[in-house]
Amino acid sequence: MRMQKESLTRKKKKILFIIGSPNQTSQMHQVAALLSDYDCFFSQLYTKHPLIRSVVRAGFLDRTILSGEFKRKGDAYLEKHQLKNDYARSVYRNDYSMAVLCTDLLVTKELRALKTVWIQEGMTDPVTSWAKWTHRLGLPSYFAVNTAFNGAGNNCDLYCAASQGYKDQFTSFGTDASRIFVTGIPNYDHASILLNNDFPLRGYVLAATSDIRETFNKDDREAFIAHCVKLAGGRPLIFKLHPNELKDRAMAEIERLTPSGTLIYTEGNIEHMIAHCDELITQFSTVVYTGIALGKKVHSYFDVEKLKKLAPIQNGGSSASNIADICRRYIEFKGSRDEFLKKMHAVKNSMATHERERKEDRYHHSNQEGLQQVAR
Repeated sequence: MRMQKESLTRKKKKILFIIGSPNQTSQMHQVAALLSDYDCFFSQLYTKHPLIRSVVRAGFLDRTILSGEFKRKGDAYLEKHQLKNDYARSVYRNDYSMAVLCTDLLVTKELRALKTVWIQEGMTDPVTSWAKWTHRLGLPSYFAVNTAFNGAGNNCDLYCAASQGYKDQFTSFGTDASRIFVTGIPNYDHASILLNNDFPLRGYVLAATSDIRETFNKDDREAFIAHCVKLAGGRPLIFKLHPNELKDRAMAEIERLTPSGTLIYTEGNIEHMIAHCDELITQFSTVVYTGIALGKKVHSYFDVEKLKKLAPIQNGGSSASNIADICRRYIEFKGSRDEFLKKMHAVKNSMATHERERKEDRYHHSNQEGLQQVAR
């Protein structure tokens, strides 16, 4: 009876989920929903660095996940789903046991003091010449002014990657391989389920734009549009704009440079559009992985063959559960991070050995005769 009372009165451990884009926010929500035995709170990505905060207040970072439209959408999402918003840890003043992060490009000191788990959102940006110099000079990863090194900071305890290909990439950029677990990522791990949807159109070429200009990089948009028209070859053409784009500008360009009848969507479920398209054209968009998983012909500014190696694993939608399981194991673990990693990898290796031995074993147990040889 006493133990039951202690269990009932024990306070739930608190976890802070750092959100960003709508996709990152949705992924965090899915993981948190599987951790109902903990007290989960959310915050848009934030900084307490005086210089960066002044830049944010001046509006120069309104096209990033630190502020602007992304923060407005994040706050609206939390309100809609009745999730507790503890922006910059300034609302509830909680003591957290763990932080689950959508980026490791910017991690405050107070979050680094906690147990930390990083979740990959999707595709990382290309490594530009400026990004290479950032890396060579040992500057903070956010100086690259894109997401090229997201997942490569090695400043979170655990990393949850979309695929073995991405694990290899993050390792090559500097993250300790032992910290990275290939879990798959929510929203990109069960593409086949998208085939049954109510998007009304069929038989078109779909072009998914990227927010290249809005993130301070060069984009020859006219050349991209011309490329899309050429690939469509007279077939119906649809453009789906990136949520972070300056929509009026993008729409005006498309209307001026495409044939009559070209459709432009500023909102809507792009995965459903991909499921019904004949061909998918992208720039630097993660949605190319949905096209790859569905067997579509795809185009990208990245090398498509490399993308196929990086593509998120398809595990029937179990990524959120995989990640939640790691979070639960780690938050309850009493030892150090290195001790936890050693234990986790020992379990993983044991399971792999058992599976290999099971496949190689030519015998199985019989209820009657002991051992019988299996016909091969």
